[in-house]
Amino acid sequence: MKGTATGFKRALRISLLSAIAAAPAMAQEASDGVVKIGILNDQSGVYADFGGKWSVEAAKMAAEDFGGEVLGVPVQIIDADHQNKPDIASNIARQWYDTEQVDAIMELTTSSVALAVQGLSKEKGKIDIVVGAATTKLTGDQCSPYGFHWAYNTRSLAVGTGGALVEAGGDTWFFLTADYAFGYQLEKDTGDVVKAKGGKVLGSVRHPLSTTDFSSFLLQAQASGAKVIGLANAGLDTNNAIKQASEFGIVQGGQRLAALLFTLAEVHGLGLDAAQGLTLTEGYYWDLDDDNRAFAERFMKRTGRMPNMIQAGTYSAVTQYLKAVKAAGTDATEAVAKGLHEMPVDDFFGKGGKVQPTGRMVHDMYLFEVKKPDESTKDWDYYKLISTIPGDEAYGPPSPDCKTGQ
Repeated sequence: MKGTATGFKRALRISLLSAIAAAPAMAQEASDGVVKIGILNDQSGVYADFGGKWSVEAAKMAAEDFGGEVLGVPVQIIDADHQNKPDIASNIARQWYDTEQVDAIMELTTSSVALAVQGLSKEKGKIDIVVGAATTKLTGDQCSPYGFHWAYNTRSLAVGTGGALVEAGGDTWFFLTADYAFGYQLEKDTGDVVKAKGGKVLGSVRHPLSTTDFSSFLLQAQASGAKVIGLANAGLDTNNAIKQASEFGIVQGGQRLAALLFTLAEVHGLGLDAAQGLTLTEGYYWDLDDDNRAFAERFMKRTGRMPNMIQAGTYSAVTQYLKAVKAAGTDATEAVAKGLHEMPVDDFFGKGGKVQPTGRMVHDMYLFEVKKPDESTKDWDYYKLISTIPGDEAYGPPSPDCKTGQ
């Protein structure tokens, strides 16, 4: 009996030592031998240049720059086109989560899509990082403890472009608004800024997403007599509205167009002849400093174009997620979400960035004016910096914690 007891103790001691020795390795683990990130966005419609396949390339760059692996397993980027339809996006996201073991979904251009996928992600206990969509509802009344919002939102655009134009004398506004969640929120947030600064909102009209004929909407805006026509839309919708406004002689007649969500991609598509003089707000510009230029030049070699804030923001979001996975030693949602909330953001995109309790990533925004053709000295040299908007001013004070999503 004594020999048996001694043998049992020796075996138990060996077992415990083995467990202790194995503990560090076990702690550093990915659930299924791969960390898989899904980029879900519009790749064929009105926002295809806004984010599109270019955001997918930015995500792949981030994974490659991280070394192509984390916790000793490969990082895989997959992507799909949601066609700006929440039902299609939700079906893809559900399949990714249920059958393809996707750990996180990112980009999510189009606010209605982002809200739907964030709701599903919360239900499934998965992380989503929205980069391409704008509505403040993502970190407001529809926030999620696993949901994060990168790059910009409707409030930061309103504070930047709306505030600047009112201060410059544009104190009466009429909105031409995309008829879905993003447009409504951008109109509301900008209208609130206009009124807070002493201006007036004279009215608004809503147009279908991806419409090609803005004539009736522009005529209503022109007839309002407002000093500023706020374009609460994005992508090709904004481009088409600006082109058709020129045909109606709206700017020549003394009214000003405010492109409330307009990025480098849309300026490039429109051209400086048509875009010159526009005031806009972005969270990134490739020619601001050496760090931005270094990333942009690598992106250019890969894609043939300079990145806008959505594409640069996608790189930042993927990188930060991988940093959080590495720091947590696991790809488990709770641990990674905790890291994303606590870790500072320190990259070329979000220098000095921080994540509020509701998942809103706060960083500086920039107010730009689009150059005249004769002011541009090189390819993609489109912006003049008017002012830097500190992150706390652009995004406002932190909201309450988002443990329940309420």
